[in-house]
Amino acid sequence: MFGIGGQELLLILVIVLLLFGAKKIPELARGMGKGIKEFKKSQSEDEDEDSNKADEKPKK
Repeated sequence: MFGIGGQELLLILVIVLLLFGAKKIPELARGMGKGIKEFKKSQSEDEDEDSNKADEKPKK
């Protein structure tokens, strides 16, 4: 995974745990999940609008 071995990944996780604390990590993950969900939702809405505009015939 991105050239990162198991030991490096474990070290990164330990550092994150020390920086944010055990209680804060689930809150951060939840916030990231909500952000990703909103991003995907807005992206799909934009694609729907674009496809609807492409389906409309130009008025003469």
